[in-house]
Amino acid sequence: MRAWPWLPRFWMELRRFLLLLLGTLLAAIGYAVFQVPFNIAAGGVSGIGIIVNHYTGFSVAAFYFLVNLPLFVLGFFTLGGWRFLVNTVTAVILFTVATEAIQRHIPFVLGVQPITANPLLAAVYAGLIGGIGEGLVFAAGATMGGTGILGRILQFRTGIPLSQIYLWVDGAVVITAGLVFGWESALYAMLTLLLTGLAADYALEGPSRTRNAFIITTESEKMIPALLNGLDRGVSHWEVKGGYTGQARTFILCTISRPQVNDLKRIVGELDPNAFVSIGITQEVLGSGFSRLGPFL
Repeated sequence: MRAWPWLPRFWMELRRFLLLLLGTLLAAIGYAVFQVPFNIAAGGVSGIGIIVNHYTGFSVAAFYFLVNLPLFVLGFFTLGGWRFLVNTVTAVILFTVATEAIQRHIPFVLGVQPITANPLLAAVYAGLIGGIGEGLVFAAGATMGGTGILGRILQFRTGIPLSQIYLWVDGAVVITAGLVFGWESALYAMLTLLLTGLAADYALEGPSRTRNAFIITTESEKMIPALLNGLDRGVSHWEVKGGYTGQARTFILCTISRPQVNDLKRIVGELDPNAFVSIGITQEVLGSGFSRLGPFL
């Protein structure tokens, strides 16, 4: 390893690129296979491209790429220079090429275009597959360009929350799609937009498998060893005072896996039925007993 100090960095960049490649491919499948054939313009530059294609026949992939060119320049000077530019340009080029290739070859591969005749199925799978793809792109440290760049620039310049910017921009595209394709199509687009966000968050952060348990008890001498031995998890504790009673108590923090919740409640209930217990969902835990700390993308 000492002879090749560049090797860890190389593997990290290779993993990042493969993640980016997979993410853009899935996003392109969700867009070209499910959105475009049913005119599901679910916001963003890709949604505008569907509307433009309807009136002009201009390629949605080419439109997506051309609209992003001036946004690349704005993003370069506003959002992070070369690192931003390389990541985003790579994602946009991969998405453009994949979209064009899928549109050209999917009828020959599947023997049918579109893949389903049900627009509701198309809206659902466009959101799920496209959202997972976008989440993987975000995990690779890139963006899909388009209104994502514009939204971040407006947020930087105006301080308006990003969620509000996306709401107005994507909402305007969906309403325009409703005027062009009919309001039923707009409803499908709204469903796709919602599922895309949920699926992207899931792909980016993953399912929550851990819980944080907060316990306030007067039986800490029994409780702490019971938790250590019964759950095989570490605990942290502090001496606190009740704000209402003024009584001295012990505050115990214990991070556990989801299947251990009932075991924790059983241990606490047996040792101190009057204890106060709060169990919350935690998104990610790194360190001893959980995911290993190390280099990340």
